Amino acid sequence: MLIRCVAYENGARLGDLAIDQISDYLAKPGCFVWVALANAMPEELDQMKEQFSLHELAVEDARHGHQRPKIEDYGDSLFVVMQLLDLQPATGAGADEFIAGEVHIFVGSNYVLSIRNYSEQPFVAVRERCEREPQLLRQGAGFVLYALMDAIVDRYLPIADSLESELEEIEKLIFTREVARANIRGLYALKSRVMQLRHAVAPLLEETSKLFGNRAPAVCASGREYFRDVHDHLSRINTSIDNVREMIGTAIQVNLAMVAIEESEDNKKLAAWAGIFAVATAFAGIWGMNFKDMPELEWAFGYPAALSVIALSCLLLYLRFKRTGWL
Repeated sequence: MLIRCVAYENGARLGDLAIDQISDYLAKPGCFVWVALANAMPEELDQMKEQFSLHELAVEDARHGHQRPKIEDYGDSLFVVMQLLDLQPATGAGADEFIAGEVHIFVGSNYVLSIRNYSEQPFVAVRERCEREPQLLRQGAGFVLYALMDAIVDRYLPIADSLESELEEIEKLIFTREVARANIRGLYALKSRVMQLRHAVAPLLEETSKLFGNRAPAVCASGREYFRDVHDHLSRINTSIDNVREMIGTAIQVNLAMVAIEESEDNKKLAAWAGIFAVATAFAGIWGMNFKDMPELEWAFGYPAALSVIALSCLLLYLRFKRTGWL
């Protein structure tokens, strides 16, 4: 679906275009065209390929989707793949989940084509921002690429912060009795989301370094400092992800230790009660043998005396176990 097709000249907006007008404006000096698509159909990709002379391999990747984040240089153009993460709130007792979308960006000296797939996150604010800064928009397609990448990376920042906050909430309950197993389930669900964010960020950390080095693509040459800023944001997010992953691993180990401690305490209680009943059973077994010459059988106080010995023995054992913390 076509969202917007706009021509710009020297940082000023000329107006919306029809698809068949794109080639006319591409031929004008100082002009560039910015096209935004959402969930593009194969025939739309074919149209864009014809209008912008896109590389066949890049179009093939965009057509199939589900690509690893990357930046590929095709000489006179760039093909950028980034992931869009939408947080799906949990329903019932489940955990929050990420819905992963993609954005494919084709960039040439006089055009930008962005294709958003499987995501409801629009880029209207990015276009408005660029149009409010015509002095920067004069840099052309390179600045638009920066603005799109910066907007996507900035969306990762609150996600990383929310994951840290969620981990802190779980850590508060680590030493709360009888919630260790629930904590482990929560930590594994959190770890899954952290890994999804890492898969979106880590590949880009290396790829964006290509955009501001000495051998940066020509389309990015005038905005190296801007792409360096994007790289710095990615580095900060990646560091945060690594810290959360390490803390999750530690928290899981602590929770497993708490589970083991709780099980050990339960085993102690069972062993203590088993010991108490074992003593009572031993006395009852001895006095229940019914041999003829057992002196207790003819004694009038034998039965209450036997019960008293059993009760006293059990009481002494209970107090002993209570003192040692087994009960």
